[in-house]
Amino acid sequence: MKVLVRVLLLLGAVMSLSIAHAADNRLTLTGSSTVAPLMSEIAKRYEADHPGVRIDVQMGGSSRAINDVRMGMSDIGMVSRALKPAESDLTAYLVAIDGIGIILHKDNKVPSLSDQQIINIFTGEIKNWHEVGGKDQRITVVNKAEGRSTLELFLHHFALKNSQIKAHIIIGDNQQGIKTVAGNAGAIGYVSIGAAVYEEAHGTPIRLLPMADEPATVKAVASGHYPLSRELNLVVKAAPIGLAKDFITYAQSAAVIDLVEAQFFAAPL
Repeated sequence: MKVLVRVLLLLGAVMSLSIAHAADNRLTLTGSSTVAPLMSEIAKRYEADHPGVRIDVQMGGSSRAINDVRMGMSDIGMVSRALKPAESDLTAYLVAIDGIGIILHKDNKVPSLSDQQIINIFTGEIKNWHEVGGKDQRITVVNKAEGRSTLELFLHHFALKNSQIKAHIIIGDNQQGIKTVAGNAGAIGYVSIGAAVYEEAHGTPIRLLPMADEPATVKAVASGHYPLSRELNLVVKAAPIGLAKDFITYAQSAAVIDLVEAQFFAAPL
């Protein structure tokens, strides 16, 4: 019996060591759909430089990142905003700067919208594009789903509550928003400037509007002049160690600035 117990204890110890070893070579990142494409590219490069390491990047929104990190469901969260005071139990590491831009279909020739016009469109007071200088066409309001930091920042900037938004379509990640507006000539939405500029450059029929007379460009975001910009952060619950610490350091290094710029984000100063 004693021999059997010793064998079981030995097997348990071996299994524990194996699990710990596996954990030392694997990372799970969850959260923001804005940050995820960048992290996927950085992860590929990191894996190529570190044979045997595997990094899993999953989307789901900034709220998922916060919850997953707190619950120990992921090693690192991806959050496309600054941390809130209520999230002081977490630590954020800045990896890039992005902006949130208003997008229309490419065929919509409305050159710009004032903040008040944007508010009136999203709250349903303005229902047709001819009311703001466009063609006689019904406006389709595309809003973000709850739990998305893009929604939170949009509402905060325009001093709105989500209950005030009269949305016709609710979307999740940036790609869904871009695809929806690209497929509807009367639609208006708001997404990551980096994601929108990337899609524009690849022929997707959307157009970014200026905001407060500032163009929705990476340059304007980088200069600090664009009014609706945000941090892109990696978030952890405790001081990172081992692989997590090394990956975060790598994601903040000069070795990946080209990847940051390739996603049309601004590198932190």
